[in-house]
Amino acid sequence: MNLREFLGKLEGEGKLTRVKREVSLQYELANVLNSLGERPAVFEKVKGSRFPVFGGITSSRDIIAEGLGTTKDKMLLRLVEALRKPVQPEIVAKGPCQEVVIKNPDLSFLPFLTHLPGDGGPYATATCSVIKDPDTGRNMAYHRLMFHGKNKFTARLIPKRQTRTTYDKLKGDLEMAVCIGNSVPVMVAASLGPPPGVDELAIANALGETKVVKCVTKDLEVPAESEFVLEGRLTKEVAQEGPFVDLTETRDFERQEPVFIVDCVTHRKDAMYQCLLPGRLEHKILMGMPKEPTIYDEVSKVCKCKNVLITIGGGSWLHGIVQIKKERPEDGRNTIEAAFRGHNSMKHVVIIDEDVDIYDMNAVEWAIATRFQGDKGLVVKSKEPGSSLDPSSDHSGKKTLTAKVGVDATRPMEVGPKKYDKVKYSSVNVDEYLR
Repeated sequence: MNLREFLGKLEGEGKLTRVKREVSLQYELANVLNSLGERPAVFEKVKGSRFPVFGGITSSRDIIAEGLGTTKDKMLLRLVEALRKPVQPEIVAKGPCQEVVIKNPDLSFLPFLTHLPGDGGPYATATCSVIKDPDTGRNMAYHRLMFHGKNKFTARLIPKRQTRTTYDKLKGDLEMAVCIGNSVPVMVAASLGPPPGVDELAIANALGETKVVKCVTKDLEVPAESEFVLEGRLTKEVAQEGPFVDLTETRDFERQEPVFIVDCVTHRKDAMYQCLLPGRLEHKILMGMPKEPTIYDEVSKVCKCKNVLITIGGGSWLHGIVQIKKERPEDGRNTIEAAFRGHNSMKHVVIIDEDVDIYDMNAVEWAIATRFQGDKGLVVKSKEPGSSLDPSSDHSGKKTLTAKVGVDATRPMEVGPKKYDKVKYSSVNVDEYLR
């Protein structure tokens, strides 16, 4: 379903909050949304802007699943299927995102948030950015944008990711269209990071119908129902980007990053601006969840994988849980190795049986307590490639190094299963006893 339909559905179910009091873009809006627990919210009056601001539509797995027309427990296989079988989107002649066209814009009229004291400046964060690589084709990903005034930003481009790779091999500017205000299928697809040559907009269309329209000034296609589209160029000029908060809720440091110049902005007549709080739930889920299908695929090569979860407590990046149907004694250890192949930045992983609720951390801890022995089920890997997001890693060399740990908390097969089964009480209708 599209964004407007989804917001209406959430409101009809009492899951959307409307904030009618005027809020400031300087810290206040971010603090209010965070204090609401990041549940879906629309801020109707934003100081200095004629556009309302909304956020929170990907702040939980249940909400994302609803936006994809599925349930939380079925979402992983839905993502796996979309990655394996993308569907090219229909190109339409006109889209709501181009109802208003402004060339050579001054973007000060847009409600860019300053999230926290110490930020390098105002930022656009819910930014699904589209480029075309001359060799591999269209790509869509997230790139945070720090606003420098009028039509100038700096864009954070992570090394070895597609946009940076394309940018580095070109001698001139790289065209980029930044889409703000998107459906859940588009937001999820932009976060997935499939191999080069796999089109994220086709993945979005597989998750939910996503028509595209050609940009006004660039040779790019964008979701036709986006709220705003910034059409511009990544130039070879660099300038300050950061400091800014990252996944682990610690500050990413200041860098010199490419300057993004916006030549044209298009938007709906009644557009709504979308925000996404750095270091909080939406940021974490959209970063961590896309690694679950890649882990699933690797684990499925060595045993029967049932589910995968990148946990919020691990910064939605460093910790994972893998649920398997264990059929051989070596399945647990093989799964540990496969899981690390599926997500190179993961630091700790726990393997559980299919009778343990992967979304219940108490149940996972119970499995560690009752099914794990450190001298048999512990895997420790020293001086492995690590994540720059982990402050405890060794960052002294050219590559970040870390120790990785795997915990096999599955039932030992050499002992009868009854010893490890958790007993269950029967359910009764208590109302019959309270009359």
